[in-house]
Amino acid sequence: MARLERHQIGLYLLAIIAGAGIGLLVPGAPGLEVAINPVLALLLYATFLGIPFAAITRAARDGRFMVAVVVLNFVLVPVIAYGLSRLVADSPALVFGMLLVLLTPCIDYVIVFSGLAGAASERLLAASPLLMLAQLLLLPVYLLVFIGPEGLDVVEAGPFAEAFLVLIVLPLTAAAATQALARRHRVGARLQALVQALMVPLMMTTLAVVVASQAQLASEAADQLLRVVPIFAGFLVVMAVVGALTGRTFGLDVPSRRALVFSGATRNGLVILPLALALPASLALAPAIAVTQTLVELIGMVIYVRLVPVLVPQQRPTPTLP
Repeated sequence: MARLERHQIGLYLLAIIAGAGIGLLVPGAPGLEVAINPVLALLLYATFLGIPFAAITRAARDGRFMVAVVVLNFVLVPVIAYGLSRLVADSPALVFGMLLVLLTPCIDYVIVFSGLAGAASERLLAASPLLMLAQLLLLPVYLLVFIGPEGLDVVEAGPFAEAFLVLIVLPLTAAAATQALARRHRVGARLQALVQALMVPLMMTTLAVVVASQAQLASEAADQLLRVVPIFAGFLVVMAVVGALTGRTFGLDVPSRRALVFSGATRNGLVILPLALALPASLALAPAIAVTQTLVELIGMVIYVRLVPVLVPQQRPTPTLP
């Protein structure tokens, strides 16, 4: 387990490369899409097992962090997203796809990656219900303002509700039950230790499945998608700075500031993918855009794990005078 953790960044990159190879070379690879939610749920179950539930309860009462998360994701990010969408203003399909994914903050693997960077992942976990509800309510509003009335007709609650149940409620409940069992019985403690030891392989599996299932779809529209790749990469760069400054403005501690950076940078591409697939033919490019953003973001998160601790370093204790 220790050896895997020491080399986890390289292993994650290998998983992404392997997934891309499988997705482009194996004809049935898109069928792996049905495995995305199950492997994500297992990964989050393992993640939740490592977070004491008392810490989650305390995090939910952290009003300053909650306000900072809302301001960052639903005030600052929409402005940035709209500005970036002007770079492809000549293509309504690209604009719609970009806004659809950039306006929805992540609620799932952000918890995993932020934890790897020493962020307060329990605060992000506590904020997940608020983020899910807010994006469900505000996405139609932003699409109406940025695109027009046609933006209202495509937002459905079903994919969001299903993702929240499968990726948050069920893994969280299972983790709570496992922690309770571990306190009372040896078998529970062994199960908890085993699942936590599988964190790196689970992350590798998740990355490989996501990339493999979507690689062919992304390759079919490569000429159009090449236009948005640098925009999505630029979004990650901008949000690293904006997230860090927002955390400092709100006076958050270092783990919370790191968590805020991850929250602002990661988007809900996997959750909105079913919604994008259900769009009319005129917006058929939206799923490929969501996939492209996810692929860019997955690579970006591997970099963020190393970058964010440097961008938001631990504070050195103030020396005391003799």
